[in-house]
Amino acid sequence: MRIVAVCLAALAGLAWLVPAAAQNRAALEASFQAWLESDIWPAARAAGVSRRTFDTQLAGIRLNFDLPELQLGGPGSGPVIDQPEFRSPAPYFNEDNLAALAREGRRRLAAWGETLAAVERRYGVPAEIVLAIWGRETSYGEVALRYDAVRSLATHAFIGRRPDFFRPELVAALKVLERGDVSREAMRSSWAGAIGQPQLLPAAYLQYGVDFDGDGRRDIWNSVPDTLATIANLLRDKGWHASREWGSEATLPSPATCALEGPQQGRPFDAWHRLGVTWTGEGPASDPRETRFLLAPAGVFGPVFLVTENFYAIKGYNNSDLYALFVGNLADRIAGDGGPFAGAWRRVEPIVHANIVTMQNGLIARGYDVGTPTGIVGYRTRTAIGSFQLSAGLPATCYPSAALASALN
Repeated sequence: MRIVAVCLAALAGLAWLVPAAAQNRAALEASFQAWLESDIWPAARAAGVSRRTFDTQLAGIRLNFDLPELQLGGPGSGPVIDQPEFRSPAPYFNEDNLAALAREGRRRLAAWGETLAAVERRYGVPAEIVLAIWGRETSYGEVALRYDAVRSLATHAFIGRRPDFFRPELVAALKVLERGDVSREAMRSSWAGAIGQPQLLPAAYLQYGVDFDGDGRRDIWNSVPDTLATIANLLRDKGWHASREWGSEATLPSPATCALEGPQQGRPFDAWHRLGVTWTGEGPASDPRETRFLLAPAGVFGPVFLVTENFYAIKGYNNSDLYALFVGNLADRIAGDGGPFAGAWRRVEPIVHANIVTMQNGLIARGYDVGTPTGIVGYRTRTAIGSFQLSAGLPATCYPSAALASALN
């Protein structure tokens, strides 16, 4: 009987959890509505959004508690951030996926060749790069976007991990609706609020959206010409240089060289060659005096590359080394002169986000520049790791591990 009584008591205790959670969400919803009025409406009005648009487009809106990266219990309470930088890069470059996107990209190149040529003449961005981004973002417009953009942006702005980032994007989305470029129902997005076939956040759409088909609308939802030109317009603004490739795979002479990664450590290829760096295969037919930058996204545990400034222009579209590398490789395949990397992605230890932050703070305390300790393993963190390992007499891997985080704690 005592066991039964204990079990019943436990169940009674658990029964309170559902009403408590419901009450918490109800309170959040009430605060959310007040926040829209007190915080978002003044910002939207200042941005030129009418009261009618504000009321109409936000009528009945509720928080979406199913989105990733929400902070329902305060800072640090959200789920694990699902970014490729927190796990082995190998799955990101799934060969079946890349090969399929390349085949479809070549088909789209044939179908839209005239438009792509016109886009390249205006913006200086080659067809294969534009197609690679289109393919990476929405499989050439074939991916159905699941989320209500306004609801997603509003949720992230109110209870997301980066509210200061998403708040102006919510206002920008209301501006898009004020302009009448798309209806609220048609403005579907990713979970993070990226809209249209190019997957731009609303502020980027307002800045870079192009009416390339001449119908009077910047339609990145249904118009292929507008989509292609919008991608190229953004890349040009981010620094794309016409008639210059993005980069090529290379080989390091020793693990220690990985500490020379990053855009601050560029040098002409002939200088890299003197350090023992060589191309994998024939390499590009480019001026050996042109500045190149070392890229080692997995440290010594994966392929390495020498990239040009165009690689960083691609990062202006999505600030991820792996994303830009994926786009570059896919573009080469679409152009017919690329394939799988020669170097293999070796198995790496799973990375715990908290350990990365600990490690970054430890590196900062020792005088190394890792930028802001966000838990993302960018080139600054990788080069700082390599430099620390060399100074400590450790093998230079330029890649984080739990043991390294413990040593730096």
